[in-house]
Amino acid sequence: MQEAYLRFWGVRGSYAVPAATHLRVGGNTSCVEIRSGDHILICDAGTGIIGLGDKLLGEARRLPLMVLFTHYHWDHICGLPFFQPAFQSGWDIQFFGPGPNGAEMEQRLSSQMKSPYSPVETESWIADIRYLEPRGPCLEHGPIRITYQHVHHPGLTYGYRMEVAGKSIAYVPDHEYLFQARSLESRAQEFSAADREYLAHIEREERTSETALIHGVDVLIHDAQYTPKQYAEKRGWGHSCFIDAVNLAIDTEVKTLYLYHHDPASADADMDKIHAQSLKIIAARGSALQCYVAQEGMTLNLSDI
Repeated sequence: MQEAYLRFWGVRGSYAVPAATHLRVGGNTSCVEIRSGDHILICDAGTGIIGLGDKLLGEARRLPLMVLFTHYHWDHICGLPFFQPAFQSGWDIQFFGPGPNGAEMEQRLSSQMKSPYSPVETESWIADIRYLEPRGPCLEHGPIRITYQHVHHPGLTYGYRMEVAGKSIAYVPDHEYLFQARSLESRAQEFSAADREYLAHIEREERTSETALIHGVDVLIHDAQYTPKQYAEKRGWGHSCFIDAVNLAIDTEVKTLYLYHHDPASADADMDKIHAQSLKIIAARGSALQCYVAQEGMTLNLSDI
């Protein structure tokens, strides 16, 4: 049987945190590796991709890589200028992310590596780099089948669902679940009855498409950046309260949830409290959901889940 696993290389949101209080959970920003046999899929290119790239250089074979971008906020692309396989010959690297075409994606990714922001531009890459064109709601990377869907976050943002080695994995690191529903509820008096019904219809359509993406997956990696207090202060910033992430996973019959995209202000001790509260919610609802805090270096053998 071919090797198939998932590994967390970066689990933090917003910006990297090199602090002693964050060492156990990890301080690098978003990056997840999914490997199936001779193909490697990389979800996002935050600072976590730097360590992954260094590891890949030490491997005996140069396997084909595909990097999926959920969106182009800096914490999800800032590791790319330091991703060493891009600067080496013999590597086949495909990029895919939101946008109407490959040229626009290339422009968005390369802009952070232009003067005066970077001394090295993408012209220094010598790997075989390809920017994939959107050709429908799914794509494949070797044995890995990938579907994607818009999710609620500022700017054009994708959530992904992968079918690999007989398992289903959803990766939704930036998603403010229930934002529209709560906005409509809090401002209902500002709209006519007809407008309220129209807006409610839009909200239901968005929620249906988002929940369909993750329904019944074996593994859900989901935005759980805020505590209720943090969410009250930053509502509309595009991230979920961990309570909403847990309830979403229960409602969509997810098998295992990994709380992800942790706030930079949340130290290891804070994450322990968030995890404990999440388990209480699961118990109170009588759910069989398994829930963990995503940590750097954590590896899941897909045959074991």
